[in-house]
Amino acid sequence: MSDSAFHVLANLAQRSRTSAAGLPARQDAAPRWSGIGFALLGQKFVAPMSHVSELMELPSATRLPGVQPWVIGLSNVRGRLLPLFDLALFFGGSMTSPKKHQRVLVLETDSLYSGIVVDRAFGMQHFTSDSYTQVDDGMPESIEGFVEGAYNDMHGEKWPVFSMARLAGDNRFTNAALV
Repeated sequence: MSDSAFHVLANLAQRSRTSAAGLPARQDAAPRWSGIGFALLGQKFVAPMSHVSELMELPSATRLPGVQPWVIGLSNVRGRLLPLFDLALFFGGSMTSPKKHQRVLVLETDSLYSGIVVDRAFGMQHFTSDSYTQVDDGMPESIEGFVEGAYNDMHGEKWPVFSMARLAGDNRFTNAALV
């Protein structure tokens, strides 16, 4: 009886292999670009995956004396002190969503570990590389220097690419002490 069961299973395996559809050809797939989507000043942006090491809810923070108003404070995240910055206030605006929707994009480089607070996060966003385009007019002047083009999603919506690296290299951002 076990020989019969073995032959039935072998026959089933053979039929499965012959009727299985193959995987799509690799050359048919368009190159893709991925980033973390977020909202700031009422507009959607996307930051390159390589610029954001973590996405988290807004933790409690301790205020710091003698700093710019856009510095929210320091937060203890898994034993590390994470400075938190209100990105909308840095650009001269204000947050438009309640605190429960605000998120922190963690920027971590060799010399900088910072939490950038944004109105809302949309998680990973994927775009085809050929949908890259220049940013149209209408971008707030204070943000223009931090945007490196844009991607169009499959619905035709434009997502400007916000460079966290440019933010980390900006002297106004890295020198947050009141003068």
